[in-house]
Formats: sequence, C-alpha cells, structure tokens
Amino acid sequence: MSESRRIRPVTEPANRPIGAVDTIWLNMDRPNNLMIVDAVMLFDEPVDWTRLRDVLRRRVVERFPVFSQRPVDPAIPLGLPHWEYDPGFDLDRHLIHARLPEPGDDAELQRYIEAQIPRAFDRAHPLWEYHFIDGYHGTGAAVVARYHHALGDGAALIEVLLSTTDATADGDLQPDPAPALPAPVEDEHLEGLAGLLGAAARVANSVAHSATAAAAGAKHLLEGLPHLAAHPQAIVDALALGPAGGQVAGKLLTATNPTSPLSGTPVSAKRVVWSAPRSLDDVKQAGRPAGATVNDVLLTALSAAVARYVIDRGGEPVDLVTMVPVNLRAKGEPLPPELGNKFALVFLELPSGDHPPLERLALAKQRMDHIKHSPEAVMTFGLIQAIGRTNPDIERVLVDFFSNKAFGVTTNVIGPAVQRYMAGTPMVGVLGWVPGTGNQTLGVCILTYDHTLRVGFKADVAVVPAPEKLVLAFDECLDELLDLTTPHHR
Repeated sequence: MSESRRIRPVTEPANRPIGAVDTIWLNMDRPNNLMIVDAVMLFDEPVDWTRLRDVLRRRVVERFPVFSQRPVDPAIPLGLPHWEYDPGFDLDRHLIHARLPEPGDDAELQRYIEAQIPRAFDRAHPLWEYHFIDGYHGTGAAVVARYHHALGDGAALIEVLLSTTDATADGDLQPDPAPALPAPVEDEHLEGLAGLLGAAARVANSVAHSATAAAAGAKHLLEGLPHLAAHPQAIVDALALGPAGGQVAGKLLTATNPTSPLSGTPVSAKRVVWSAPRSLDDVKQAGRPAGATVNDVLLTALSAAVARYVIDRGGEPVDLVTMVPVNLRAKGEPLPPELGNKFALVFLELPSGDHPPLERLALAKQRMDHIKHSPEAVMTFGLIQAIGRTNPDIERVLVDFFSNKAFGVTTNVIGPAVQRYMAGTPMVGVLGWVPGTGNQTLGVCILTYDHTLRVGFKADVAVVPAPEKLVLAFDECLDELLDLTTPHHR
C-alpha cells in the first residue's frame, strides 16, 4: 500500500476543487517569478532528521491533506482545477538532505537557498519540499522549507512551519497537541473591517460573471458594475463602502509606481540576504514617543534604506509603492485542514522620498493608520476572488495590471515570543522570503521570534544586484531612528 493511502483521512474526498484565490497563485508561476514561499529555521546544534521526519509526517502531511495532493487542470475551459491525492506519494521525495561546504557560514547558506529559488515544483506531485541541511557554522543545522503559494497564504504557511516546533525539548515525543492557533497580531490591520468581509465576497460573486470583459485591460472590470443590478444585496454592500470605497477604487485603478532603480524586468535568478537579529523590545520602545507600532518603525527604517539604495544607484529618492498582505482570518481561528489563501493585498506608499527621520516615521504611521481604517482590504479581497473566477489568461492580465503598481511585497509575520524546539533541538532563528509577481523585483519579510526580529530581502539579480547594500542601509537607518527616539538604547 502506498504512503498516500496510509495517510489519507477517511473523510477527505478524492477530488477537491481548488478555491478561486488559490487558483490565481497556482496559475501565476512564471520562470522569472515563481509563486513559492521560502523560509529557513536555524540551529546551533545538529537536528535528528529521523525524528523530524516523523514530526513532519504527523503534524503536516497527516494534518493538512494538501501536502499529499497534487493539482489537476480543469476538464472544461472555464472550470476550476482540483486537488487529488498523489497515487505515488512518497514523503521522502519531498525531503532533501544536504551539507553546506565549509565553513558553512551564512554566505554558504545564502548560496544554497539562492540555488533553490529558480527551481519550479513538479506538478505531478504535491507542491512543497523541506531541505535538511547539516554543517551550518560547522556543527549546526538549518531547515529550508519551500511551499507553493497555492497551498496557502504566507501567514498560514509560516504557522504550518512553526507547528513542527515545541515549547520543550521533548514536546514532539508527547501526544501531538491540537493544531496551533495563530500567533498574536502585533499590529492589527483589520480593526473595523472584519464585518465587511461578507460584503466583499458578495460583491466579488456579482462582478465575477462579467470579469471576463477584462481581457483587454483591467479597466474593463468597471463594465461589470451594471451586472450588480441583478443582485440587490451586492448593491447594498457596495454602497455601504461609501465615498471611501470610491477613493479606494480610484487608487486601485489609477495609482502608479514611479520609475526608480527598483524598476525593470526580472529574471529567474534571485538574491536572498538578511539582517542581523534585533531586539524587539528596542524597536517597541522607539515607537512609543510617536504612538507608533513596531510595524511603523520597521517600515520607516525600510523606507530610509530604500531611499539610500536609490541614491546609491544614481536615482532620485521618491515615495515608492509596496504591497502589504492583510490576514483575513479571524483572530484566534485555528488553521482549517484545507489551508488555502485568505488575505488581501493593499498598496502602501512608503515614505522613501527625501524626508527627515522623524517626519518619515510620522508619515509611515499616518499611511498605515489610513489603510487600517479604509475599505481597501475588503475591496481587494473581493477583487481577488473575482479574478480567480475567470481564466488563466485573464488572470495574468489583471494580476499584472495591479502587481506592476508596486515594486514588490512587504510583510510582517509575528512568530512565537519564546524559544521553540524542533525534534529536541533549540531553534535560534527563523527567516522568510516572499514571492513577487509581474515585474516586481524586491520582497521584504519581517519576522519576529523569541523577542528578536530579522528582515529577509529577496531581490532580483538583474534589477537589484546589490541587496547587501539594502541590508546595511536598513541596519544603519534603524540605529539612527533608535538613537533619535531612545538615546540610551546602545
């Protein structure tokens, strides 16, 4: 009997439709921008790989069916694809063992990860893999996880990754705990918006029937509005968004990202770099005088770093646009077995122009506060659902139209606040990298763990060839901001 048969839940159907939003990310793979979320967990000591394999089997493959399923194209032109169990599923096919060349430092780990990023998944099998790496800094280890975005959103996938860790060194030897709840949200993006999600879904369902008119360009989405007349509740929902909804619609359709050294056509090769660990408490303290969140402070440092990078590459510093994911899962809601994508993307204009540090912080806070209290997340959630009900060609037109309004994606993931153990080995750090689409060239992932934070940059080799300068500038700008707001932090 195959391993697939042994792990298949009795209640799971043989074929399960892939959701509209998940279908978008499944279809967005391109050689120069794969829809793959990458992460790495770091250890100063060796990891028992046999023990970890058992943890992955129990807590990932058996808990979430999509990890033993493969995507299958629709049988009819406008149908949705579906998940089916891989009849030849073999867990070991998804586990790659490797050893870093000496001295096994961060540079060697960086080169290893960069070599994996252009590799697409074989769609004849489930879309994920783990790399078990020995020799990190000599006697340590690393676990590199790669997940296709079609399996779930970044926040959900990082939670899957962290569900393989425990609060104690022998936790994995005890009966498995219930599925972990999401980590507490440091910066609540959805305040005041949760009640509108149903409205967004109904608007999406109404617009979806006429979204195919968008083949000639995203502006044709507007032609779908007369169709709302057949759905009175959808009209109520759309009108409930009020003038702010009109402003957001204008922003989504007309916004542009200024040309800069971050603009260009990406290639398949990427660079991955990361900052040194920073004290989360220091960053919190820096934001308190201005009433700013950790996210506001880090976006300020990122904006200043982007400004310095642009100047270094011969450009003029201007306010550039990045996309920010907003998690739409209810706070405290456990992950469903089917995972899936439940998030919206909003546009954030970074204060990366010529701004003094404290003015830059005030602008970052002001712009994030505006997004939190606008219907933008709701409207983009509905728009993503509508796009996912079209077909791959139209999806590409629409996704490119919106994604090219930003240089990339910037996300903030809140990890465990205390040390965790994987198969008995203490984890000393964790990093993530987000995918881009269209002509996006720079992804930024802020990830906190055990009272520290690290920032991972994923940069296109052709357009952003020197991402180390971004890391150096980020660290310098964060230190300068800390010196201004908390003079005694060092």
